[in-house]
Amino acid sequence: MRIGLTGGIGSGKSTVAGFLREAGAAIVDTDAISRGLTLSDGAAMPAIAREFGADFVATDGALDRDRMRALVFSDAAAKRRLEAILHPLITAEALRQADAATAPLVVFDVPLLVESGRWRARVARVLVVDCSADTQCQRVLQRPGWTPERVRGAMAAQASREARRAAADAVLVNDGIALVTLRNEVMSLAARWGCETITPP
Repeated sequence: MRIGLTGGIGSGKSTVAGFLREAGAAIVDTDAISRGLTLSDGAAMPAIAREFGADFVATDGALDRDRMRALVFSDAAAKRRLEAILHPLITAEALRQADAATAPLVVFDVPLLVESGRWRARVARVLVVDCSADTQCQRVLQRPGWTPERVRGAMAAQASREARRAAADAVLVNDGIALVTLRNEVMSLAARWGCETITPP
């Protein structure tokens, strides 16, 4: 079974992905694929350099992530131009990894699954990790280099909590619960959705 995993920034989606991997699922991390495509030898860099110019290429030849992040958070047209380059490459690599997987569950970890509008047709279920906006802010502000303005910009660029929940087949509420409780919920869901080798706690 192919599952789409998504959640807002700071929701704990990466933690849930780790628990799903522990349960025996194969994780296809689209963020990791995107990072690989924008390294100095990444397949997306020639097109990004042509489209955005040398100012968006770091001295090592990789994408200048901070500069690009600032641009796309403030300029919707620039965001669409970047996505037009990255999304086809990300999708092709994600599907290649899924086709090569042998696990009973294949989980596509896609931060913008709801926003893209394309992933729903590729998966049998959508799992959303949810928490309050205040919790998102508190968690992300603990990361190096993040400011309240930058967090608000990132959250504004993502789908609303309501839109994500409306697209979900299952919702994990990761707000005010212990990590062990979240893990138990993930393990139980993985067992129901195909990782029969896992005994739920």
